[in-house]
Amino acid sequence: MSKRYDAIIIGAGQAGPPLAGRLTKAGMTVAVIERKLFGGTCVNTGCMPTKALVASAFAAHLARRAADYGVLLSGGVSIDMQAVNARKDAITLRSRTGIRDWLRSMERCTVYEDHARFTGPHEIAVSGETISAERIFINAGGRAIVPDMPGIDQVHYLTNTSVLQLDAVPRHLVIIGGSYIGLEFAQIYRRFGSDVTVVEKGPRLIAREDEDASSAVKDILEREGIAIRLHAECIRFARNGDKIEVGVDCTSGPPEISGSHALLAVGRRPNTDDLGLERAGIVTDAHGYISVDDELRTSVPGVWAIGDCNGRGAFTHTSYNDFQIVAANLLDGGKRRVSDRIETYALYTDPPLGRAGLTETAARASGRKVRVGMRPMTKVGRAIEKGETLGFMKIVVDAESKAILGAAIFGVGGDEAIHGILDTMSAGAPYTALEQTMHIHPTVSELIPTLLDELGP
Repeated sequence: MSKRYDAIIIGAGQAGPPLAGRLTKAGMTVAVIERKLFGGTCVNTGCMPTKALVASAFAAHLARRAADYGVLLSGGVSIDMQAVNARKDAITLRSRTGIRDWLRSMERCTVYEDHARFTGPHEIAVSGETISAERIFINAGGRAIVPDMPGIDQVHYLTNTSVLQLDAVPRHLVIIGGSYIGLEFAQIYRRFGSDVTVVEKGPRLIAREDEDASSAVKDILEREGIAIRLHAECIRFARNGDKIEVGVDCTSGPPEISGSHALLAVGRRPNTDDLGLERAGIVTDAHGYISVDDELRTSVPGVWAIGDCNGRGAFTHTSYNDFQIVAANLLDGGKRRVSDRIETYALYTDPPLGRAGLTETAARASGRKVRVGMRPMTKVGRAIEKGETLGFMKIVVDAESKAILGAAIFGVGGDEAIHGILDTMSAGAPYTALEQTMHIHPTVSELIPTLLDELGP
């Protein structure tokens, strides 16, 4: 006979623990199952450790530029990877331990530290027993894709997880993939002192962005000495002593790159292949993502999929918003939907790229009549004062309805300043409301009303 709970949550990533908190406060008994590390990708192999590395790399970069600010350093800049990793690991461990201890101390919550497998629509096998619940929430997360490239089995490669364990600065890091994860690691390790080459199959970096953003990111990375190889149609690997030879069929440049380390950053896949979903009748798509409706319900009544495993977002903030949607609809009588949220995210290079809503390309392709405002960061007072004038600000509005359709702020503070635009969009206010709002000087945000004053066709 199975042990019965009111709810079962599979996975203690960003959506699972807060949902357990809401459910238990509502008087439900909850089982939380985590097979590996509490906190999921964000805490252990994503946001927290990588942004800790970004901070260390920025400190090294700023130290090298100290003379630009009238600060003189002697002895040069060196990197202690053991100290860098100790700082990173301490940040991660603190958060992971906090989440685990919170769940363990939660009234009416039972924590299982083992692998979960469905044995039926509402039954789970875990730790040698079967448990069941009327409500089950799958928060299984995702992991890096390892593509079947020629020779990949002949070399030691890194993923976004294993690269975090490097205890020395690579001599030459070759990164396969010119998107968000790959570019962040490229700048991190270049600033730590590695030679870095980014190999991208497509014609430009971060292909989902407008071409001006892709070009600006490429320019900034190349200024720092990062080599960019585009149009790499046939990527292959071979071992050559202690080196990794990466073959690339590009339109220009040498046909092979000789590196000491290779990082694969070509995408992610959901952790759904070993949960026994087929025994529950839970439908997945061709890529393994659990199919959900606009309220995150799966094909099985009483089963939801939240976080990266549902294919409806690949960020910590989308995972947490999944929790908010489910909790509001289940406990508060709400009717929140995934389709109501505005797409927003950031690329954490330095400077960062903050994004909200549609790109200009997508807005024009929708058939709307649009107006676009742009301003280089060289005309932003805060950027000038900080000596960080690379990048630009861009906003796209509907010429008829005056709604803000999207924006990109690629520059110092861009990941924070974008939220003023995002909030205006969420409120459904016209761009004129933001245009007429007085902002604090000197900030990056204060230039947003000016940007709207200067909208072009």
